[in-house]
Amino acid sequence: MNIPDVPEYISSLVPYPPGKPIEELEREYGVKNPIKLASNENPLGPSPKAVEAARRALPMLHRYPDGSGYYLKQKICKKLGVKPEQLVLGNGSNDLIDFLIRVYVRPGMQVISSEPSFLVYQKMVQIAGGENIVVPLRDFVHDLEAIADSVTPATRIIFLDNPNNPCATVIKRSDFETLLQRLPEHVIVVLDGAYEEFVRDADCPMGYQYPDRDPRVVGLRTFSKSYGLAGLRVGYGIMDPVIAAMLDRVRQPFNVNSVALAAAEAALDDTQHLEKTLRLTWDGLDMLAQELKKMGCGVMPGHTNFMLIDTGRDAKKVYEAMLRKGVIIRAMGAYGFPSHIRITVGLPEENARFLEAFSDVIS
Repeated sequence: MNIPDVPEYISSLVPYPPGKPIEELEREYGVKNPIKLASNENPLGPSPKAVEAARRALPMLHRYPDGSGYYLKQKICKKLGVKPEQLVLGNGSNDLIDFLIRVYVRPGMQVISSEPSFLVYQKMVQIAGGENIVVPLRDFVHDLEAIADSVTPATRIIFLDNPNNPCATVIKRSDFETLLQRLPEHVIVVLDGAYEEFVRDADCPMGYQYPDRDPRVVGLRTFSKSYGLAGLRVGYGIMDPVIAAMLDRVRQPFNVNSVALAAAEAALDDTQHLEKTLRLTWDGLDMLAQELKKMGCGVMPGHTNFMLIDTGRDAKKVYEAMLRKGVIIRAMGAYGFPSHIRITVGLPEENARFLEAFSDVIS
């Protein structure tokens, strides 16, 4: 049987590289009690209220979920001051990225993103047969002037992960609004705020603040990071109702499962757990930055739950040496930073273990 050919833009795709699982490290290296600081997960885990809500949803697994996500949308609206018709729910915020590209991008059309940034943007554009226009960061921050200069009549979407992954930097509100003034009406700007809850800079533009003011702006958020629900895959987009209606046309029925809906609703109610997560993260960022600077490392200011660290040496070797000590981090060579690593803020004891192991490795 002959298998049909696929286009070159599909066959040339490289699968997304996930972080190394803890179980794999235990198998390969025989390490006991490893810690994972590589995937920007919440070290506290999900809210106990979210776990209980998920448990209560289990007996109803024979029923299809609420395809509209009515109750979750109501809680998001109350929290952010947006309208239900501005919301689209997704199986993670990746789902929203996919919807936007499927609706607005065709072969020959262009999408602008930065380099480095979230790898999924470029992959999904390539799947759609679109053209990726990639603009290098300037001083580790989105170069909004160069992005505006790159816009052509074929441009349809600009993706800005804000804060940026892997640099943990943010753009300024005035710079973003200057970008909007320079853009033609046919270009959608996506502010991917997967880490927005962690931002301490009041001058950082948030995606949910703009759809009422400028219909071209789409904001994305996720429950995977600050709310600790990465395993359930639930996210959402805030946008002009016209764009939302188009995305709902390509959205799969029941794309957010019933357990995820229940857990996300409860997670929004548990403000105490979110505040505990933010305090833990901010304290960890400040402590780690202070100690790493003492070791002579370059540390980017963190507006997320992770840090980009310049080790001053081959990051891949540092990564491998840390694995042998039972600490999973991320080497940033694939992002164009051969001497940098990225680490997620963990529990205080995990941060201390990282520092001890890292100190041994670099010395």
